Amino acid sequence: MDINFSLHLPKIISALSLLILFPITLIVANWINNKLTPYCIKDELLEKDNIALGVSFMAYNLAVTCVFIGAMLGPSTGLWQDLIAVGGYSFLGILMLNLARFVNDKLILYKFCNVVEIIEQRNFGTGVVQAGSYFASGCIIAASLHGEGGGVYTAVAFFFLAQIVLIVFSHIYNFVTPFDIHHEIEQGNNAAGLAFGGSLIAFGIILMNSVGGDFISWEYNLNLFFKNTILAFVLLPFIRVVLDKIIFSHTSLNEKILVDKNTSAGMLEFSVTVGFSIILFFII
Repeated sequence: MDINFSLHLPKIISALSLLILFPITLIVANWINNKLTPYCIKDELLEKDNIALGVSFMAYNLAVTCVFIGAMLGPSTGLWQDLIAVGGYSFLGILMLNLARFVNDKLILYKFCNVVEIIEQRNFGTGVVQAGSYFASGCIIAASLHGEGGGVYTAVAFFFLAQIVLIVFSHIYNFVTPFDIHHEIEQGNNAAGLAFGGSLIAFGIILMNSVGGDFISWEYNLNLFFKNTILAFVLLPFIRVVLDKIIFSHTSLNEKILVDKNTSAGMLEFSVTVGFSIILFFII
């Protein structure tokens, strides 16, 4: 019994150390987020019950968790080295996630100020899109940290590439929809925000497949990244057309989102798009 315990003791210590490190990471992530935003997150969430910020902040914490897991699942080099690596990569991921919020504000939902919509207008649709950007970025960062051969430079490179293709995808999505997503979201159309936010998450999940695993070479990994990017550019708008024209042939999903502002229709597109991307993740 003593022998078995001594054999498992290093694993127990490692597990407990990581369990302690995780809430510390969340505390640091929340502190940084609070410092880099022009509002008090605690007051908005707990005193003002701001659901728009709530859904965004929920995704931010989930994205930080994804980054932590991605760093944690790498090869072990010893307790202290592991803790330093996980903590360091998580800190880097936190900084990149906050940069993703800036990209979302200025280059994805660029026709209005996200802060005004989320804080002053409590625009739930804007919060969902920001949440989608957070979660998509978190998935990609986590995947780039998982595996051998890469490091800080590969994680940063794939993060910036992912932001670029997310921006391009947002324009493609706006082009294939029969309405201006910026106008609809700014006008408080929660259904449009849910549909678009779900597509961002789906895009991130597909890209996660291309950057996960071992880093072989820039040529190999970039080739895989752009193949999956093109696949996402084609298939995600296609699945939206299939959803609108075939699955719900007796009613128009676009009409439900645009005219009726039907939140359930937005949830439906959100769930089908994300579900499709998860299936695609496992088969490509």
